[in-house]
Amino acid sequence: MTSFGQFLAEVKVELGKVVWPSYEEWVGSTIVVLLLVLVFGIYLGGLDFIFSQLASFVFQKYGLS
Repeated sequence: MTSFGQFLAEVKVELGKVVWPSYEEWVGSTIVVLLLVLVFGIYLGGLDFIFSQLASFVFQKYGLS
């Protein structure tokens, strides 16, 4: 258990070296991440819709369904 206690002590020292973002930086970064997730979600959802419509058209036209 001494090595585990030493590990925790070292973790505490290393966490003291971290430069944590300010509240404004944190909020700004969070907004950017949420907006990017929304944009990529809409983009991928659009691609999924287009390809599913294309697949349905091909399957109906050539009688594969």
